[in-house]
Amino acid sequence: MKQVVQNYKSGELTLLDVPVPGCKPGGVLVRSAYSLISTGTELMKVSEAGMSMVGKARSRPDQVAKVVQSVATNGVPATYRKVMGKLDSYTPLGYSLCGVVEQVGAGIDDVSVGDVVACAGNEHALHAEVNWVPKNLYTRVPDGLAPRHAAFGTVGSIALQGVRRGEPQLGEVALVVGLGLIGQLVVQLLAASGVRVVGADPDPVRCELAERLGAAACGDPSSPAVENAVAELTGGHGVDQVYLAAGGSSNEPVELAARLSRDRGRVVDIGKCSLDLPWNAYYEKELDVRFSRSYGPGRYDPEYELEGRDYPIGYVRWTERRNLACFLDLVARGRVDVEPLVSHTADFDDAVETYRSLKDGGLKAVAVLFRYPGHTEEAVAPEMTVPAVRRGGGAPAPGRPGKSPVRLAFVGAGNYATSMLLPHLARREGVELSTVVTTTALSAANAQRKFGFAQATTELDAVLDDPSVDAVFVVTRHSSHAELTRRALLAGKAVFVEKPLALTEDELAGVLAAVEESGNDRLQVGFNRRFAPLLLEARERFGARTGPASLRYLVNAGRLEHGSWYLQQGTQGSRFAGEGGHFIDTASRLLDADPVSVYATATPGNEDLQVVLGYPGGSTATISYLTTGPAGFPKEALDLVADGRALRLDDFVRASVYDSGRKRWVSSRLPKARDKGQNAELAAFIRAVRTGRPMPVPLESLVATTTATLAVQTSLAGGAPVTLAAAR
Repeated sequence: MKQVVQNYKSGELTLLDVPVPGCKPGGVLVRSAYSLISTGTELMKVSEAGMSMVGKARSRPDQVAKVVQSVATNGVPATYRKVMGKLDSYTPLGYSLCGVVEQVGAGIDDVSVGDVVACAGNEHALHAEVNWVPKNLYTRVPDGLAPRHAAFGTVGSIALQGVRRGEPQLGEVALVVGLGLIGQLVVQLLAASGVRVVGADPDPVRCELAERLGAAACGDPSSPAVENAVAELTGGHGVDQVYLAAGGSSNEPVELAARLSRDRGRVVDIGKCSLDLPWNAYYEKELDVRFSRSYGPGRYDPEYELEGRDYPIGYVRWTERRNLACFLDLVARGRVDVEPLVSHTADFDDAVETYRSLKDGGLKAVAVLFRYPGHTEEAVAPEMTVPAVRRGGGAPAPGRPGKSPVRLAFVGAGNYATSMLLPHLARREGVELSTVVTTTALSAANAQRKFGFAQATTELDAVLDDPSVDAVFVVTRHSSHAELTRRALLAGKAVFVEKPLALTEDELAGVLAAVEESGNDRLQVGFNRRFAPLLLEARERFGARTGPASLRYLVNAGRLEHGSWYLQQGTQGSRFAGEGGHFIDTASRLLDADPVSVYATATPGNEDLQVVLGYPGGSTATISYLTTGPAGFPKEALDLVADGRALRLDDFVRASVYDSGRKRWVSSRLPKARDKGQNAELAAFIRAVRTGRPMPVPLESLVATTTATLAVQTSLAGGAPVTLAAAR
């Protein structure tokens, strides 16, 4: 396996091949998914390694004292050999990670192979592919918490222990000096505890980040801004607590703490800064200076850390391990947000270059994560089951006798229904628009007038109870699709529902329960792109394939207008949940299969999505769903590559097929001929209703596409791929 190591004598950093550690009793072997670089502690160690011998001695006077003592005890030659031997050897880096238990040692009964755990310790949670971790230095990761976020567990425990040492109380005001990684976490923990926070840091970017994450005000400690904010929040009395989370040799943090603390305030040292306390200032205010020892009680105690001897909870409420579990729980419940702190995620193979960039200043970061090769997100990912379709014994709606028209009812008559569906149906022979149902009478009346519906109503039962209605179109807002579809199926109607079919797994289960109860599987979801003539022609020209394919689908969705109901994610689901099924279904149509895995990532705020779909046989489809692109850029572009051939589809206007390094076919359609398949889709649906033949798309495929669409949000929430397992 590989591990990041450093030669403290030469300063050399390398990714070294080392043996996998053995699984000793009292601990577990953990395969790393993500590990966190502490941009404070670790970079200080890396910088020290690059110093001269004199510089190293000056930076570590504690170690110099040990050398002097060794000289007195063992003599100069022996001490020299000992010191140089230790310096000229590789030492590990890292102390905070998340991974998967790969093997369980004797005496361990609280975790099993496959469990996701967060690990701590600068000898156990190293930047390495596999680590052995003793019992009291790991804890299970709460369900749903992304491994990349769980990797913050150790650093979060350091911040949490510091806050505990300050004993904050509701309504107090605190000052956090230093807004690096630890300081940012301290700010959030204090804010979650009901404390108002003022931050001090010379970096305006870090100040802005801290304010976004809960600080009342932040500023440069050398400017009047911090002092003014403290005076305003405390009525001039000074802060109740100061948390020193800064590093370096400057004495300014402890001087600032004295100046801005109230009488008998508490000063907690979390970082590693100069502590030349100004005696008069601290004496006159009788300030309470406290130290926070790393992750909490148990730290540096070998019986606790290595032998697994816990402290009784009645005597020591918060130990290292309990702090670790507590912090992960806070992140899982959204009380602490670590994602904004991630400045960069690097592949583990690029570890050395990442450290160099951090050291040289090329990479400015609060927190950096290593992502490991073949990392365990797929292994730790939640599994979503694609529901099985079970058809009951009820009789589905029969085909229409002779040439009698197919009678349609519409539930909903909004913009899409009136612009993309009804114009095609109103002029189609053999179709009768029976009833339109809307929530407002005026919209129903408008649709009746414009498209010639026989009736207009606001009562859904008027449609469901009418035996003459053959099919119901559900074209309402997303949150009602599943329930309206379920009711129409139970009423024995064929159903055309615009995407999405469902917004949750429970809603999808409800639809399928209606299919099983009624035996009515006459369902079509409005995935019109699979019916687009240009796509079908390009697919035919491309021909059959034998090997795996790679598909890339760029969707320039654009920004929504302010006030659009699509933005009501609390009730209508995410934007991708609403229309993402279109693009997943198109990919599945071109690949002739349903997806078996989904992995999604997003930019902050989930504005732009990257969705990677895995298919049987090794094929993949990547959907880039972008809302930040320019308005004039085409909406959709698709490329399919397989067997030395390529298909390109440009916004359903132009298409081409490449083979043997040249264009084999180019479409002749004009731009005005853009056709995304609505008319052909409606024709196929009407034909199936009229004849009683199978619906245009198998129900199993509709369910698989819907499940994959739902899995995008699951993957985003968990930060891991989602396996789509077939129902048993």
